Amino acid sequence: MEAVLWYTLAGTRGGPNRVRILRALDDRPRNPNQLADHLDLNYDTIRHHLDVLVDNGILQTSGDDYGAVYLPSETARTNWETVETIMSRLDT
Repeated sequence: MEAVLWYTLAGTRGGPNRVRILRALDDRPRNPNQLADHLDLNYDTIRHHLDVLVDNGILQTSGDDYGAVYLPSETARTNWETVETIMSRLDT
């Protein structure tokens, strides 16, 4: 999982926005609209990054499709020290 976190958060152009999303979701679960408003990013951009984070096991959803909220997965929480290290290195 450590390699997946490094690649997904630090190894791609979208990494800084994914880190911002993780920080926001660490504060509290949110849906895509709330994230777009909170982070001042386009809704489609948020959806893309959420899909990448879910596909890589970093986020999970709770609720049904439209009203679903996102939160860090148990796997991400177990490896949160690595997430914090990446966040501090990117300093976003």
